[in-house]
Amino acid sequence: MRKALAPRKKLPLLFVAAVAAAAITVPVSTAHAADGYDRCPDGSYCMFSGLDGTGDMIALKGSTPDLAALGMNDRARSDWNRTPSTIYLWSDAGYSGCTAVTSSGPTGKGNFFPAYQDFFSAVQFDGPGGPSCGTPPGEDG
Repeated sequence: MRKALAPRKKLPLLFVAAVAAAAITVPVSTAHAADGYDRCPDGSYCMFSGLDGTGDMIALKGSTPDLAALGMNDRARSDWNRTPSTIYLWSDAGYSGCTAVTSSGPTGKGNFFPAYQDFFSAVQFDGPGGPSCGTPPGEDG
């Protein structure tokens, strides 16, 4: 003799559709990638090809005698020194030419003077530095 099967209860089609839609709708994270200066990792010296920390960025942890190797030779327009070091920016590769200084701390972030944008070719951590490039005329504050 055959066993009688209990009738299957069917979920209403609308309920199934709602569950399926809920499974597909996933909340989107409101977090976004860092931009501008905030891309610079703590403990690094960063150079940016654009003003105000925009454009291409390199993050350095040590001296770099030739920025051409990193694609930033004569391209930097702004920087942020997030290291405890004093940074010497050299006008020419191999730590030659003249230097400008970027201090650590809150004053170590900003745009280069227009005369020094697209100008630097080497970065040295903690000196001794070289002859000063000076303050461009009309930009001494």
